[in-house]
Amino acid sequence: MSAAPRYLALSGGVGGAKLASGLAQVLPTGALIVAVNTGDDFRHLGLTICPDLDTVLYTLAGLANREQGWGREGESWQVLDELGRLGGDTWFRLGDRDLALHLLRSQLLGQGLTLSQAITEMANRLSIHTEVAPLSDDPVRTLVETDQGLLEFQDYFVRRHCAPAVKALHFDGAAQAVLAPAIRRALDDPALAGVILCPSNPYLSIAPMLAVPELRQRLRQLQVPVIAVSPIVGGEAIKGPTAKIMRELGLQPSAVAISELYGDFLDLTVVDIQDAALATGDHFAVAPIVMKTIEDRVDLARRCLALVGHKH
Repeated sequence: MSAAPRYLALSGGVGGAKLASGLAQVLPTGALIVAVNTGDDFRHLGLTICPDLDTVLYTLAGLANREQGWGREGESWQVLDELGRLGGDTWFRLGDRDLALHLLRSQLLGQGLTLSQAITEMANRLSIHTEVAPLSDDPVRTLVETDQGLLEFQDYFVRRHCAPAVKALHFDGAAQAVLAPAIRRALDDPALAGVILCPSNPYLSIAPMLAVPELRQRLRQLQVPVIAVSPIVGGEAIKGPTAKIMRELGLQPSAVAISELYGDFLDLTVVDIQDAALATGDHFAVAPIVMKTIEDRVDLARRCLALVGHKH
């Protein structure tokens, strides 16, 4: 008897986490692994901060702030407020509940665990039954070349609110990085039935992962379908600066441009019903991809899995 099908999802923060949670609800335990971007990670206040990983963890655990999609629901800010009164650095807002996760991760890493091992331990403590892993345990850091100079990611994204014009993106450490053991295991698994690129920012969330040479090479060689859900609907980003960055890089924001970005390994791009006119040919499928409710996430997850099965 053949093993039950398994799936690999590539995710950044909010949009990716929503689809990952839908997939986790639809699939049986053990059938999904979520590989998460670490290009946003940085050290702050002596702690290791992993924004995308934490957003995925909080979302899968049902703890994410429902309004903003990231951070903790029911958050308070007493530590940050007191830090500000003491003249400390408060531009990157860490809530009281959120701080607990950063303290735990930093402690685990300080004990000699790899990032993968630390995230597995954190997921277990949050009662998450889906496997979550960084794409690599090696540091990969996104640097944004802008009209205001070369900026570290969080400086560009949070401190400057994505305002500087983007000229190019660089992924420091990616060329030397190797896949985390869980990700390599997933790609080697004969039961792997498909790979789903969640609707995360293709430049700030997916590109840092694809910059790890081993991943892109393996995706090209896979004999199973690779599909991507477009983060662009009606010429604009569902959330975040994707469309702005595309225009600054001289690209027209559209699902077609997203498809071309992944063209060397992608089998299918899922576009929103608003963009049905763009879905010409066998390389596109149409579905409602804006996830406002839990039901939306589950519906899109089911559609993605059906499309993978159809392409298989």
